[in-house]
Amino acid sequence: MASELYNTIDALSREKGIDPQIVVSAVEDAIVMATRKYYKSQENLRAQLDKETGKIHAFAVKTVVETPEQVEDPNLQVTLEDARKVDPNLEVGGELQIPKITEGILGRIAAQLAKQVIFQKVREAERDTVYNEYIGRVGEIVNATVKRVEGPDVIFDIGKAEARMPRKEQSRLESFAIGERVRVIIARVERASKGPGVVVSRAAPELVQHLFQTEVPEIYDGTVVIRAIAREAGERTKIAVMSKDKDVDAVGACVGMKGMRVQSIIRELRGEKIDIIEYHEDAVTFAEKALQPAKVSRVTVVDSADKHLEVVVDDSQLSLAIGKKGQNVRLAAKLLGWKIDIKSEEEKRQEVEQQMAALAPQAATPLENVPGLGEGLVEKLSAAGVTTVEALADMTPEQLEAIDGIGPKTVEKISLAVNNYFASLEAGEGIAAEGEAPVEEASAPEGEDGEVAPEGVATEAAEAPAEVTAESEQVATEEAAGEAEAALPESEAEHAPEEGAAPEKKE
Repeated sequence: MASELYNTIDALSREKGIDPQIVVSAVEDAIVMATRKYYKSQENLRAQLDKETGKIHAFAVKTVVETPEQVEDPNLQVTLEDARKVDPNLEVGGELQIPKITEGILGRIAAQLAKQVIFQKVREAERDTVYNEYIGRVGEIVNATVKRVEGPDVIFDIGKAEARMPRKEQSRLESFAIGERVRVIIARVERASKGPGVVVSRAAPELVQHLFQTEVPEIYDGTVVIRAIAREAGERTKIAVMSKDKDVDAVGACVGMKGMRVQSIIRELRGEKIDIIEYHEDAVTFAEKALQPAKVSRVTVVDSADKHLEVVVDDSQLSLAIGKKGQNVRLAAKLLGWKIDIKSEEEKRQEVEQQMAALAPQAATPLENVPGLGEGLVEKLSAAGVTTVEALADMTPEQLEAIDGIGPKTVEKISLAVNNYFASLEAGEGIAAEGEAPVEEASAPEGEDGEVAPEGVATEAAEAPAEVTAESEQVATEEAAGEAEAALPESEAEHAPEEGAAPEKKE
C-alpha cells in the first residue's frame, strides 16, 4: 500500500497535469540539497523515496577502484578492498552506497530549502506540460474565462493553463469583467521564466476568419473561400471572399438575410466595422473593390514586379478613398499585398503638365529678337543678368524697377514689347504664311516723359501716320498693315473690301 506522502504527490501530479515521477524526483533532489547543506560535504549524494513507508533515504555514492593509487578524490572514489568491507559483492567500477542519517536532524531551514526546490521543479514541469499541450494549437480559437487583470494585461483561464493577453493583442473597443467568457485566438506559446506561457489575442485577423467560419455555413463547407483579411482591431476589417460555385454569391452569403450573419460577428467584435469584398484575380479590379466605399476613376499598374499601383479618384472622393488617418487605403494595400498611391484628378493633371514641361525643349530667345527694345535698354538688361525673353517675362515690375536706369515708363514699354512679341508668336505664323508681318502698336512719340519711344516693327506701310484710332488699328491688323488711316463706319462695314484688296478711302 502506498504511503500518505506518495498519495499526496500523486494527487498533486494529477492536478497540475504532470508525471508523478517528476514530483518524486523533485522531492528526492530537495532532500539531497538539504543533506549536503547539513553535512557540508562534497560527496556525491543521492536520495530515494520509499513508496511503501513514505521515508526518504539519503546516501553518498563512491565509485570502486582497484588500487589506492587510483583514488583521486576520497569523497568520490574508494578502493576495492575498502568497498568489500561494506558489500562483499562489489567489483571494480561498481558503486558503493554509504547511508546518511536525515531523519530528525535536517531542521527547519533544510525543510524550507526542500520546499523551495520542490515548488521550482513542479513549476518547471508544469510549464513544459503547458508548452507541449498548446504549441500545436497556435492559431486555434478557444473559449476563455477572464480570471484577473494585471495592469494592461488580461489573464484568462483556458482550461489546463492560464493565458495572457497583452495590450497590443487587445481591441480598442473592448473591456473585460472578471468571470466573463470570450473567444480568443492562441497567438503563440512561450517558455516564460514565470507566469503563463500561452499568449492569446483578440486583435488577430484569424479571429475574424474563425467567426465567419462559425457563422457562415458556406465558408465552413468550402463553397465560399476567404482569400485575404486585413484588420485594424477595434477600427475596421476588410475581408475578401470568393465563391467556388457560380450560383452562390460570396458576399451575400457572408452578409446573410438582412445582414444577420455579419451583424452577429460585429456584435462579437464589439461594433468593429467589417467590409466584405468580392475577390478578383485581376489586381486592377480587386483594387477598385478594395477601396470601397470610394469610387475609383482609374487604376494603373506602375510596376508589376514590385506590386505598385496608382489609383486616381475624383477630387471629391479623395478623402473617402484615403480614409480616416489613411486607414482605408492602408487596409486595401494589406488586402491586395500591393503598394497603392492615391491621387486626385487635379494632382494627376498637374503631374502630367510637369512631365510635359520637363520633356519640352527649353527655348532661350535673345533680347535682340524682341522688336521695341532699344539697344540701350537691352544693354541695361544684359548688365543686370537678364539676357533672354523668357527670363524677362518672368520678372515682376518691382524687379525691373530695381535695375539702374529703368523707371515706370520703361517698365510699361518693356511689358508692351514682350506682350507683342509673344502675341506675334501665336498669331504670326498664319500671317507670315500670307507674306505679311504683324503690326506693332503705336507708341508714345519721342520726348514724352523724357524717354525714347520703342522702335516699331518694319511694315510695308512705314509712311502711315503714327496716330490712329483703336478701331482703325484693329482693322489694319486684321486686313493689311498700314492701309487706311480712318476706320470704316459701321453702316459701310458690310461693303469692306475683301482681304488683300485696298479699302476705299473716305474723306
